[in-house]
Amino acid sequence: MFEMETHVSCLFPEILAIIFSYLDVKNKGRVAQVCAAWRDASYHKSVWRGVEAKLHLRRANPSLFPSLQARGIKKVQILSLRRSLSYVIQGMPHIESLNLCGCFNLTDNGLGHAFVQDILSLRVLNLSLCKQISDSSLDLIARYLKNLEVLELGGCSNITNMGLLQVAWGLRRLKSLNLRSCRHVSDVGIGHLSGMTRSEAEGCLALEKLTLQDCQKLTDLSLKHVAKGLGGLKMLNLSFCGGISDAGMIHVSRMSQLGSLNLRSCDNISDTGIMHLAMGSLRLSGLDVSFCDKIGDQSLAYMAQGLYRLKSLSLCSCHVSDDGINRMVRQMHELKTLNIGQCVRITDKGLELIADHLTQLTGIDLYGCTKITKRGLERITQLPCLKVLNLGLWQMTDSERVR
Repeated sequence: MFEMETHVSCLFPEILAIIFSYLDVKNKGRVAQVCAAWRDASYHKSVWRGVEAKLHLRRANPSLFPSLQARGIKKVQILSLRRSLSYVIQGMPHIESLNLCGCFNLTDNGLGHAFVQDILSLRVLNLSLCKQISDSSLDLIARYLKNLEVLELGGCSNITNMGLLQVAWGLRRLKSLNLRSCRHVSDVGIGHLSGMTRSEAEGCLALEKLTLQDCQKLTDLSLKHVAKGLGGLKMLNLSFCGGISDAGMIHVSRMSQLGSLNLRSCDNISDTGIMHLAMGSLRLSGLDVSFCDKIGDQSLAYMAQGLYRLKSLSLCSCHVSDDGINRMVRQMHELKTLNIGQCVRITDKGLELIADHLTQLTGIDLYGCTKITKRGLERITQLPCLKVLNLGLWQMTDSERVR
């Protein structure tokens, strides 16, 4: 009986497109060079769904943007910018995501030439480390990018409160805002974002993620604004904010939608601040108080009482001991990630308590825990779900080597 030979060339283009969609970006491009049939299949938009094109804009390439549009690519990262940004905007009128992170030569003038009319398709804009960008650019962004949902401004040190007023006026759909190291931003600017100046701007009341890392001018008043106006916030990063204190945690404790709170290296946060958080209406799943040298065993007791739903907890370099671990582990059964690196008072006893009670742990950081031994580690490695174990700076003692 005649049997038809089965070969990959017999596959329908739709089947090839499904197969090609599982390849990485480099190999997606390579299969297009095999033959005409594979090229046609590889250009199917389903193959490139969600892919971000990474471009060096150095010289004119007339076929570049038509090729990207044919593939349905709507996300672009500019790795180096030696041409006008308007070249990108004009070439991709339906662009959804534009990543300009690290384009140090980008200026307000350059953005001004690119953003000259509404770009309603753009949802994500990353200007991190574009150090020449100032409030003038935020004025353009607020005016023409009305549907923006994510704005990254980390390291844009020329941004001031006036720029945030423009953001609060124009970007009402904004869900994520990163202001890391924006050194001129103060409580006034956070007030604008939170809708505290309604006569001038409605505010970004849809915000779900706010990063204020290393904004040194912020005080507890900012937290009062945030708690009052940004009730839907799910993630708040206050790391390295030296002006934040325990009193500010009273305001944070009222944010019932908040899921993740980062207080790393907030020098004025102590056990009292953790007490305020534990006594509020928070349902935190993630908390980072690493390098807060006023955090001790009493904080762990408060967490066990009011923050027992935590799934991730970072306590690196905090003054906690086996006693604090004992008070915490009996209540926090949902914990999956525990970072206690450089907690030099923790011994094998603490590890045994963790192994006995935190059976859902998938990752633990013991970097620099110099008082633990092989005995404690053997107990930790018996955790049924453990996948990640960091033991940097741990050394086996001479007596353990002999054994």
